[in-house]
Parts: sequence; structure tokens; C-alpha cells
Amino acid sequence: MTGVQVFYEGRVQGVGFRYCVRQLACGFEVTGWVRNLPDGRVELQACGEPGELEEFLTAILESELKAHIKTTERHPVAGFAAKGFEIAR
Repeated sequence: MTGVQVFYEGRVQGVGFRYCVRQLACGFEVTGWVRNLPDGRVELQACGEPGELEEFLTAILESELKAHIKTTERHPVAGFAAKGFEIAR
């Protein structure tokens, strides 16, 4: 299992970004969470098999969300245990 932390910057809050990401995650074998940050960015942490994880992240960038994303910042993290994919508060 591979883990990744991604920060999305742009007009990513108040546009349903987290809900769309959660819906996209349902189509992939990934676990993790997505949340809004006080500085206006959205943080995602996800874990899965490397190929599946890459496809999920690509699906986010190719979805209707791409119009709201200005930049992304990506960091590897250790794999972690989680159930499903949720919106964190």
C-alpha cells in the first residue's frame, strides 16, 4: 500500500470539491479522507495500491474539479489503515 498527501489550491472551497472527491473515490479501491484547511486549500490523504492510487488522483485532475484547481502539492506518506473514504472535519 502506498500513501499520498495532496494539497489543492485555487477556488476549491465552497464549490463541492470535497463531496466530488468522495464520490470519485467510490470508483476506486482507495481509502482516506479529504478536508478543508483554514488557509483556503483542500487537503487529501489517500492510501491504496500504487496504480489504483494514481488513477484516482488522475481522475480528480480530469474531472469537473480541474476548473477549480490552480496548483497541487503532493507528498508521499506512509500507508495507513482507514475504512472507506470520508470527508474529515
